[in-house]
Amino acid sequence: MVIILMILKSKYTKHMDIAVFPGSFDPITLGHIDLVLRAQPLFDKIIVAVGVNNQKSTLFPLERRLEWLRDVFKDYPKVEVAFFEGLTVKFCEARNARYLVRGLRNASDFDYEKTISQLNTIIGKDLETIFLISQPEFSHISSTIVREIIKGRGDVSPFVPKIISEQLNEVILADIL
Repeated sequence: MVIILMILKSKYTKHMDIAVFPGSFDPITLGHIDLVLRAQPLFDKIIVAVGVNNQKSTLFPLERRLEWLRDVFKDYPKVEVAFFEGLTVKFCEARNARYLVRGLRNASDFDYEKTISQLNTIIGKDLETIFLISQPEFSHISSTIVREIIKGRGDVSPFVPKIISEQLNEVILADIL
């Protein structure tokens, strides 16, 4: 009887398919948002995870980036926002995530992400990387370029969510006045 119950349980008990979309999100761009929204149907939950690297300087503090991510994804119950320090693989293990979601804008992204994916496969148990190709309208956007536009006091509204561009415009206006 116990064996039959174990077979039935394993056959009908579905584990959650959890994916992690890691990044610095400094700031989050429309390309990032597009990837998360396109990945939603593939998973039960997507954790948008801000990786904290104390060796790397960021333009925006962690709390601001988390606030923006929570605002952007507040209406998406399958999306959770978190942060982590250390290896992405360890974070995935701690959150029972079996998948990483990564976006590819071009061949350079593919070469880099392929190497990272292979390393993650070696050090991460059963961790698969799912690559999504950027939509053409977002393939030119990167957080690095957006940061440079911000530093030059340019208009980033075509590249970031409205809430971010509005907050940045307020800061720039406050500086001018």
